[in-house]
Amino acid sequence: MTEWSEIQSKVGTEIGVSDWILVDQAMIDQFADVTKDRQYIHVDQDAARETPFGGTIAHGFLTLSLLTHMIEDVALFPPKMVAAINQGMDRVRFLSPVHSGEEVRGCFVLDDIEDKRSGRWKFVYRVRVEIKGTARPALTARWLSLVVTEPEGSTSFGAAR
Repeated sequence: MTEWSEIQSKVGTEIGVSDWILVDQAMIDQFADVTKDRQYIHVDQDAARETPFGGTIAHGFLTLSLLTHMIEDVALFPPKMVAAINQGMDRVRFLSPVHSGEEVRGCFVLDDIEDKRSGRWKFVYRVRVEIKGTARPALTARWLSLVVTEPEGSTSFGAAR
């Protein structure tokens, strides 16, 4: 847990960079199976070699979905936090393909914190997913998250209901 004063002092700054994650063909294939998106540029290595990509690439949504794991390395958890709920993304841009076998990491800037009501806070992150050894990022976005804390004076979340 991080004190509120420390969290609020981080608004407008980079809060951290995640560890690198290998995006290999097995991960891409599993994502294709789960989402039913088996377009050849993702799963057919022979056909994908004949494209301008020169091989298979990860789904943009696979790269985007890795953000939930990446933020675990850098997240700021306020006192008495009971949940962080994904509210969505703004301005998602897929800028560079992630080739099978490349590593990616997330860079997170805490753009804003908004007090929504007792025990509810909207955190806005500016995120960038970098590809190891490449200058241009895989994606950029603004990520909205609702952080729920125990209401003031409560001893447990269940008691506040």
